[in-house]
Amino acid sequence: MSKSFSVSPNLLAGSARVNLKDPRVLVRAALALLVVANIAAALLVFKPWGGSAEDLAREQVDLQQQLTSMHARLDRTKALVAKAERARKEGDGFLTEYTADRRTTFSTITAELDRVASESGMQPRPASYELDQVEGSDTLSQLNISAAYEGSYIGLTKLVNLLDKSPHFLIIESLTASPQQSNAGDLLSVTIKVDTFVREQTGRPI
Repeated sequence: MSKSFSVSPNLLAGSARVNLKDPRVLVRAALALLVVANIAAALLVFKPWGGSAEDLAREQVDLQQQLTSMHARLDRTKALVAKAERARKEGDGFLTEYTADRRTTFSTITAELDRVASESGMQPRPASYELDQVEGSDTLSQLNISAAYEGSYIGLTKLVNLLDKSPHFLIIESLTASPQQSNAGDLLSVTIKVDTFVREQTGRPI
């Protein structure tokens, strides 16, 4: 004889319910939320969707281009430094070769003016000297010379040519000549303003 039994619907409904007040249930729910949050954070940081082979290749190309640009800038900087150093050496060489030391300037320039006067046949007259410091430099000054001569036109031409070829870098600023009456023929009275530069040791007063 078979037995029959019935189950109350209320009993099934009660067994399917979750007791939200149970601490164990709450702990499990909290742990699940933490796991989900950690996974989301990892996805944001590592971005696995952007780490494909194509993305990595593009990043490598970008980095290579940046490196190439940096090398180019470095090469340009090195070239500028080399040019500046070469210009400094050439400038120092020019000053050493074409300017006179202040300790010997007056005797050197006076001797040079006497030499060109003698070779040109011009008669020197008293000269005046004025020394001015070059603005922006503590090692250079400009020597302004006003020299007077008497002689012929041919002698004056030779004088100017010798001054122009002088190894002491003499710059003719101006020249005036006026004829003078003389029994020997045409005689010129000449005034020449000449500039040159004087080299000074750094730290020594001019």
